[in-house]
Amino acid sequence: MKADTVIAVYIMANGRNGTIYTGVTSDLFQRVWQHRTGVTPGFAQEHGCKALVWYEQHESMIEAIVREKAIKKWRRGWKLALIERGNPQWKDLGADWFSATVD
Repeated sequence: MKADTVIAVYIMANGRNGTIYTGVTSDLFQRVWQHRTGVTPGFAQEHGCKALVWYEQHESMIEAIVREKAIKKWRRGWKLALIERGNPQWKDLGADWFSATVD
């Protein structure tokens, strides 16, 4: 993925099968950086959700919001299955996007 602005629905996690956060953004790179550095207060920061474990790009913000709302209504098991299908090792998909790592 290149460093352009990316409209996306995404899932951040604090570890494999741990706490997950589903969100939507018009700039995936900036939003992942915000989660990783903890600069934005809220659920993800409080629970240490810093690893990008799944994302899906969209053409429009409206399309992305509809998808995010649908995923947020899903059972936890369905969300975990979604992550596992594309990222069975729960690797941080944004780990090499930034020069400094955040623990």
